[in-house]
Amino acid sequence: MYGLPQSTLISKQLPKKAIYAKFELKNSQRESFDADIARIDIVAVVSSATVPAFSGGDEVKEFYVLAVQLKKKDYDSKNIVLLTKLIPQNMVFALQFEEQTQFAIYHTKLIVSQWQVTKDTILSLSGLNVDMVWENVVKQVGQIDVVEGKTLDEQIKIEDIRIKLKAQIVLLTQKLNKEKQFNRQMEINAEIKLLKKQLSNLK
Repeated sequence: MYGLPQSTLISKQLPKKAIYAKFELKNSQRESFDADIARIDIVAVVSSATVPAFSGGDEVKEFYVLAVQLKKKDYDSKNIVLLTKLIPQNMVFALQFEEQTQFAIYHTKLIVSQWQVTKDTILSLSGLNVDMVWENVVKQVGQIDVVEGKTLDEQIKIEDIRIKLKAQIVLLTQKLNKEKQFNRQMEINAEIKLLKKQLSNLK
């Protein structure tokens, strides 16, 4: 499954009713959760015990892979974030809708992959210890290239800033195209140039 070593694979359903009972969710949370999620199964555990080639990590001792059957593709990401808060473990979610799968992982924020055909979906494991394996999985899911001299967390923050700057540039460009007053056009253009300079300076 997902190209994971056979030694990591398990099969254990995580009943939604058990989650509701244990964590006393509000009715609105239950309804939203139930509208998005049909079933949750723990399908793999990655640790130095299940993959002897990996030594134990200092920060991450193990992490779980959960297959989440979705009722709809346009799910509310808050429900996946809620799962990460309710279950105090490092987890990778394989979100499945019909014949497609999207990986999701929480590391400072919720990070998701592109949708892929389920049978072709691979989760690669690489690293000397479980800390490194986890970090590489985060990079893989988010397609994050960490610049030399930066940590993964620093790179994630930079990518967030880059996304916000690009969004601001798009909005201002649309505004510029609609603006008829020359003076205001000059002001907006100056704002766009400043944002583009900030964007180019990001490393």
